[in-house]
Amino acid sequence: SEQFTTHVLFSTRTGGHPGARLVMQRNGDLVLANSGTLELYSRGRGRLLWSSAKPLPLLSYGDRGSAVTALQRRLTALGYWTGPADGYFGDATRQALYALEKVAGIARTGTLDPATRQALARGEQVRARPAAGNLVEVDLEQDLVLIIRHGHLAWVLNTSTGGGYTYTSQGVTSVAITPKGIYHVYGQIDGVDVAPLGTLWRPKFFTDGDAIHGDSYVPPYPVSHGCVRVSIEAINWIWANNFIPLGSKVWVY
Repeated sequence: SEQFTTHVLFSTRTGGHPGARLVMQRNGDLVLANSGTLELYSRGRGRLLWSSAKPLPLLSYGDRGSAVTALQRRLTALGYWTGPADGYFGDATRQALYALEKVAGIARTGTLDPATRQALARGEQVRARPAAGNLVEVDLEQDLVLIIRHGHLAWVLNTSTGGGYTYTSQGVTSVAITPKGIYHVYGQIDGVDVAPLGTLWRPKFFTDGDAIHGDSYVPPYPVSHGCVRVSIEAINWIWANNFIPLGSKVWVY
């Protein structure tokens, strides 16, 4: 992928023969293409991370083991938040895979299937909009939450935003959208907020009644009434690290 490579280190390819090609990605990982086989090596130690000739097993929710730990570490290196690399494939790991799959433009399975393995090997990463300081970007096109720290993209989270459907609440009919614009966190509740449209966990309100909040159901597609849903684990992590304090900028685009 040209987007994630800097230069070819060597190549024996000719017009009539595929040969071999070694490419360094921007993150320092090395990709070797040789006679139809792709291999990914980590920077520094050169450890084999993935090979199309000998792929990692399919991993999914509930799995445990060293392969899950390796997956979590790779996702973390690419900026997708998984929580601790504890070897357990829980919801945080599934949410990180959803985010990777969204960026790669592939089926959103939340599992380490062949297509997701290839996206992981390519090192698919999102590009945040340039911004200074600390803020949160909500990318509605890809349905992602991007946490910006000191002007740099620090973490990527899966989210589910406004689903675009029509609904009626307390006699008022509205369309479920997350409004675009630049806002600031004006209120927050460190606990449960029971609202007319549902229950919000540890919400951080940025416009009207819309908030970034935790939810037990965060699918890889828009379903909310307008809020920005993230997983329970993710919002707890956000609160624990004070990533979105009162007054924080929230840029929805």
